[in-house]
Amino acid sequence: MEIAPENAGFSSRKLNQLRAHLQDRYVTPQKIPGCRVLVNRRGCLASSLTLGSMDLERNAPMRDDTIFRIYSMTKPVTSIALMMLFEEGRFQLSDPVAKFIPSWAGQRVWLEGSGTAMKTRPPKTAMTIQHLLSHTSGLTYGGLLPGMELPVDAAYQSAGVTRTRTDTLESLAEKLALVPLLYDPGTRWSYSLATDICGYLVEIIAGQPFDAFLKERIFEPLEMRDTGFYVPDAKLPRFAACYVRGLNKRLELQDDPEDSPYRLQPNGPSGASGLVGTIDDYAKFCSMLVGNGNYKGQQIIGRNTLNLMTRNHLGDQSLAQMAIGGFSETSNEGVGFGLGFASTIDAVASGTVGEGDFYWGGYASTHFWVDPVEELFVIFMTQLIPSSTFNFRGQIRNIVYGAIDESV
Repeated sequence: MEIAPENAGFSSRKLNQLRAHLQDRYVTPQKIPGCRVLVNRRGCLASSLTLGSMDLERNAPMRDDTIFRIYSMTKPVTSIALMMLFEEGRFQLSDPVAKFIPSWAGQRVWLEGSGTAMKTRPPKTAMTIQHLLSHTSGLTYGGLLPGMELPVDAAYQSAGVTRTRTDTLESLAEKLALVPLLYDPGTRWSYSLATDICGYLVEIIAGQPFDAFLKERIFEPLEMRDTGFYVPDAKLPRFAACYVRGLNKRLELQDDPEDSPYRLQPNGPSGASGLVGTIDDYAKFCSMLVGNGNYKGQQIIGRNTLNLMTRNHLGDQSLAQMAIGGFSETSNEGVGFGLGFASTIDAVASGTVGEGDFYWGGYASTHFWVDPVEELFVIFMTQLIPSSTFNFRGQIRNIVYGAIDESV
């Protein structure tokens, strides 16, 4: 596709600052190994950047078709998949999760203490599918993410909850049935393993493996040919290395492509964080989102359903009032959360532009956002853990919105 900033309503001079900003501030000083960026507005590709390296140890340059770990950018895909079944009348958002996972009928809510001294009580309200999709279920990440140390963590560890990709979706669900909820469903917000259970619900309700459903109903219709839950041998040369920033502020290898867990097909494909894919593949997903659920004449998800998903499901509150825990893929002020997506509900409170957008990110510093008003989507991908290391989203947003030129 031709790259034409003016056709998309951008100033070329201003949008070109994006390349200079990322190259000079991050790639050249090796704060990140490299990155890919896409900016699309009004159906026109305004910017496509391929900078730096995808593997510093092997001196491999970043490629246009580099395969990235997208981690929690899996969550919007899973949420769309589950809501496709909602559109078929297969469930209601108000349905209790225990209707589909009977072992969850005996859930308890944490009161105080830990271990054998922990005190719990029955929940005041049953956990629903809407609670799962909006991260208000009472589940957490069980201490598996930094900044998320919570009083129920030990119970997750005792139940054997891990992120090793060895559990089936069913076995993970049975383990989570044993842990207490941090709060009554619907009363607070916490980033959690809930979207893994959404993937399991897809499997139960559709009557087919979760990964097979995604391939048949989303990846093939959207032509997302390089997106999946593992990297086959033929695609290994395109798989990026992943890094962390060491105490000396230098990049340290975190996951070598050659022996990465993503080389093996998982026992249970994680709907919360399991996908790998290219930026061009995710651009097709975003193109569908900005097109009100339509991609090349195929209606993947209905416009009204997508509108429901991207509204704030926290009542009249933001994450600043509702969130528990120190890790998320978004800031809290002025930000709401829907069914699989965060959204900017108050630009003044959030200190940003693009009110009415919806978005999410991934643990290795990938992120995207969709702005329906501007008919805009932007995707950024690198491989640096954790995503809170640098505020790429805020910086890129300022440059992109500042480059919109009303005179073209």
